[in-house]
Amino acid sequence: MKWWLATAVTVVPTQSTQQALGYPSLFLLVLIGALVPVIPTGALVSSAAVVAVHQTVPFALAAVFVTASLAAFCGDAALYWLGRRGMRSDHGSRWLEAIRSRAPQERLEQAQGKLADHGTAVLVLSRLVPAGRIPVMLACLMAEWPLRRFARGNLPACLAWALTYQLIGILGGSLFPEPWEGVLAAIVLTVLVGAAPGLWRRFRGTRAA
Repeated sequence: MKWWLATAVTVVPTQSTQQALGYPSLFLLVLIGALVPVIPTGALVSSAAVVAVHQTVPFALAAVFVTASLAAFCGDAALYWLGRRGMRSDHGSRWLEAIRSRAPQERLEQAQGKLADHGTAVLVLSRLVPAGRIPVMLACLMAEWPLRRFARGNLPACLAWALTYQLIGILGGSLFPEPWEGVLAAIVLTVLVGAAPGLWRRFRGTRAA
């Protein structure tokens, strides 16, 4: 019996070990999600926050916040840099084409107007509005913003984004006793937040028609 307990202790990873593996994974997934906007990075941050709520390791939530915001910032900066290289190239680049393909003309025109009126403040809103990041990034590229100016405005945007989705995870983790229940609730909430603007635009379009 004592042998079995000792084996169980050595096999089951501690919370510190889980965090040591989880933070690099979170950073990598959010970074990739910023470069290739198909990964639900908001749901990842919320889920990580749920797990952190149920852990006893000090500063777990702070570590999730720093990891997520840093990964988002690095991913956005890398994508913007690649887009600027494409803008300066005679033949463009696949990264620039990918950005353009995800920025419908109507959304791009709206982003350009808001960028001209409000400057870097638009970057914060674009990070919080689902599908708003890419049109604003393309508007910055077309306005020939240097990387330093974009990064200066994008830093508070990434911090606000990470904090928003972490709060969703904290809410889910606080309402349910089991981590998996909180993760499920956080994923549902992030899906609803992401779908709400599109449903609202479709509703308005139906009423106008």
